[in-house]
Amino acid sequence: MNTNTTSSWQDAIAVDDVPADDVVGVIVAGKDVAIYSVDGEIFASSNLCTHGNARLCDGFLEGHEIECPLHQGKFDVRSGKPTCAPVTEAIRTYPIKIENGRVYVAFE
Repeated sequence: MNTNTTSSWQDAIAVDDVPADDVVGVIVAGKDVAIYSVDGEIFASSNLCTHGNARLCDGFLEGHEIECPLHQGKFDVRSGKPTCAPVTEAIRTYPIKIENGRVYVAFE
């Protein structure tokens, strides 16, 4: 994706505030967003599980999979796709860019 074509970049969090190989929840432009750090890469998704009313930032991140704290369904943080029952509907993922030590998220 060409980052120059996305006009809705929102400042989310400092890179240093995203724990290594973990997840943190932030509110960005009124949206609840999960920011993940996996092997030095940053990813962003909706913070709400599509199966139950649970915040993914309260779940367990293992590799590229976030486990919902409510029913233990899992999603791939890169694509949002479900990887384990009982979840069947993907979570929304968002493009990110890192600039001047900050993580920016785009909402399209």
